[in-house]
Amino acid sequence: MRVGITYDLRNDYLAEGYSEEETAEFDQPDTIEAIESALRTLGHSTDRIGHARRLVERLAAGDRWDLVFNIAEGLRGFGREAQVPALLELYDIPFTFSDSLVLALTLHKGLTNHVARDLGIPTAGFAVAEREADLQAIGLPYPLFVKPVAEGTGKGITGASKVSSPQELATACRGIWQRFAQPALIETFLPGREVTVGILGTGPDAEAIGALEIILREGADAAAYSFRNKEFCEELVHYALVEDASLAEEAKTVALAAWRGLGCRDAGRVDLRADAAGTLRFLEVNPLAGLHPRHSDLPILASLCGISYTQLIGRIVRSASQRLNRRPPAG
Repeated sequence: MRVGITYDLRNDYLAEGYSEEETAEFDQPDTIEAIESALRTLGHSTDRIGHARRLVERLAAGDRWDLVFNIAEGLRGFGREAQVPALLELYDIPFTFSDSLVLALTLHKGLTNHVARDLGIPTAGFAVAEREADLQAIGLPYPLFVKPVAEGTGKGITGASKVSSPQELATACRGIWQRFAQPALIETFLPGREVTVGILGTGPDAEAIGALEIILREGADAAAYSFRNKEFCEELVHYALVEDASLAEEAKTVALAAWRGLGCRDAGRVDLRADAAGTLRFLEVNPLAGLHPRHSDLPILASLCGISYTQLIGRIVRSASQRLNRRPPAG
């Protein structure tokens, strides 16, 4: 197949004056090189497209692909991750990972929590605050945890995200409103173990390949898988497969229910954390998971489960291809 690759390159945005945190979700050149190398090893020809604006230019020029391997995060708005998929849907070009509806929904953690809760998936208590007046209606018990409602890679999460009073809550929310120009997600703090589950496949074919525990080392930001902890994960985080069979099974069951219920496709992660009683609660789903071969959680998890990077990329493409083969003919 001729496979196009859509992505946002971090260096491009840094050169335009954006900060390290603003570009945290964007990819490094070696991620694109690794994906391209894996695709070529699997027998595909590749074409680097780049971000959404480059895709618009290529589509207008008449370029088309058998499949687009999409990892573009987008820059602005709650629908930023959905922008490339929406364009590809418009032109009826197949692509990997979830569709525009799912990517728009799951970036907004407040809306995702509402849907997950309606699906019967255990979540922490939560509320979304857009302004000072919203804080008066927060009826959740302290301590609480505060983060941006629509960011990833730990953006906006620091050691001060755990709050223990109305004053600390107000300060944390104001910081998010000012820095990110978006609402704050306020959740009951979950003090237990943090686990991420890697999933490959779509719908009934989806498989939870393993449950990875996030263990913070000495010197890491406490109580949170923060932006700093993720940026310097090699020094601050220890990753280990969950050895407790019952906990691993619980994590996989909850993660698969969320993945299938939300309509996610091909590959990604579901993040969970245990409450004070040890019950795992849904944190978020990442249907556009990072794919740096050594730095991103999904490839780390896959490697610990005996799945090489090339095999991981191959299974993503295979899942997308299976979906394409089941599509009804046009017209």
